[in-house]
Amino acid sequence: MTIKEKQQEIVDEFAFLEDWEQKYEYIIDLGKELKGLSEDKKTDENLIKGCQSKVWIDAEFKDGKLFFNADSDGILPKGIVSLLVSIYSGHSTQEILDSDFEFISEIGLQEFLSPSRANGLMAMTKQIKFYAVAYQLKS
Repeated sequence: MTIKEKQQEIVDEFAFLEDWEQKYEYIIDLGKELKGLSEDKKTDENLIKGCQSKVWIDAEFKDGKLFFNADSDGILPKGIVSLLVSIYSGHSTQEILDSDFEFISEIGLQEFLSPSRANGLMAMTKQIKFYAVAYQLKS
């Protein structure tokens, strides 16, 4: 499944949820499903700057694709980063770089978040793009 298809799937899922309470619960459930990171991966290098909670994103490049894993000490940020990991993990660096984050606006996520959480979300998306650039330069 392409990144765009995954994004559309998320937009469609959010469309079925009636209010932000249900959407909030959905995001929290995503966070509960996230594998998380081992303590040795929770480093300053993987820590996302600009998040209200601590959020770590780690990337591994194998077979021409980037695979992300993440964790957070906050339940809502963990759900948000889980959403991003589910969309962008397993794709080539070029696919990630060619993608956009329009689905975030389509589901209204930024409007639902406090300004500091919205800043954290933007920091997470920038880190995913940063990893794509870094690994593309290495290969």
